[in-house]
Amino acid sequence: MPFYHKLGNIPHKRHTQFRKPDGSLYSEQLMGTKGFSGVEALLYHHYPPTAILKVEDLGSTAIELEPDGALRHRHLKTFAHKPGGDPIGGRRMLLVNNDVRMGIVHPTEPQTYFYRNGEGDEMLFIHEGEGVLETIFGNIPYRRGDYLVIPIGTTYRVNTNGTPTKMLVLETMGEITTPNRYRNEHGQLLEHAPFCERDIRVPLELTPHDEKGEFAVHVRAHGRMTKHVLDHHPFDVVGWDGYLYPFAFNIEDFEPITGRVHQPPPVHQTFSGPNFVVCSFVPRMFDYHPEAIPAPYNHSNVESDEVLYYVEGNFMSRRGVDLGSITLHPSGMPHGPHPGTVEGSIGKAATEELAVMVDTFKPLYLTKEALSLEEPSYTYSWVNH
Repeated sequence: MPFYHKLGNIPHKRHTQFRKPDGSLYSEQLMGTKGFSGVEALLYHHYPPTAILKVEDLGSTAIELEPDGALRHRHLKTFAHKPGGDPIGGRRMLLVNNDVRMGIVHPTEPQTYFYRNGEGDEMLFIHEGEGVLETIFGNIPYRRGDYLVIPIGTTYRVNTNGTPTKMLVLETMGEITTPNRYRNEHGQLLEHAPFCERDIRVPLELTPHDEKGEFAVHVRAHGRMTKHVLDHHPFDVVGWDGYLYPFAFNIEDFEPITGRVHQPPPVHQTFSGPNFVVCSFVPRMFDYHPEAIPAPYNHSNVESDEVLYYVEGNFMSRRGVDLGSITLHPSGMPHGPHPGTVEGSIGKAATEELAVMVDTFKPLYLTKEALSLEEPSYTYSWVNH
């Protein structure tokens, strides 16, 4: 993240004695990316974070791909997925490559263990539900429309408070950041950015657990899931500071950029990841040139795959999509508005659509899990019968 934050109790100087009321030392932990040259945070624990009682291999995290790799437009109806599992184990990955895995989770069970992704950052988009993202850095209450960005190595648990929940999940092999073009050389978001630091919600509540016992942490790393049983509660941090921490940003706080004629998708960009971007399509005024065509023009994604996740509203250029629909328009073929929607958009003043777009710069592949959600006639829906 581009700004410094601290929470709880920390010593005056780094790497100096920091003692508990009984005179014993707190355990200092440096958590950073890119060795010692990336963003980092210093955390102070009641107990050494290295104290593991036992280790158990939970198996491979590899995903089976669909056998039919034909190039065509795809439509996945994710609300047809049967809810189940917890916020981690209930995830169903649908589109994958070596940079990012995209999927959904509609949990019905509480997460009884803690979780840590040791391979890359994660993003959860909250389509439905409210609860608390509990982390080693403190708690972040979340609500519908929130993007939750969770840095690599963060131990966390999603508490849905028992509410019906639907999330879009991105598991990456790198770092999720705000776009470079919206930041100055100091990392501050600039005046022309569609949001600013004021819109970003950081952990504000830290409740250290001074508690011994057996606590399971499921760790994803090296293509496998491993269960680590600690001898203490992992949320034992009394204070921390730095630039590395989870945060929330609500899609309603994205301020759309509009123009006299149709603006290209980069104006909707919200985040950047390794070889992909995340964009937010929000309610906005349409183009105001007297002869403007609000619907997007046909275009070929010659070097990227385009994924749209439909949240709510009426998407003006697309027919037949539902809440929770995912469309994939792959590189190698053109796509654009459905027949009749271009003419139908002329004269309209605004749109109430809400959607999340992910553009990847390497091809995406469908998983076998995705096949049960696919609406196969979508690729032929541009034929004007």
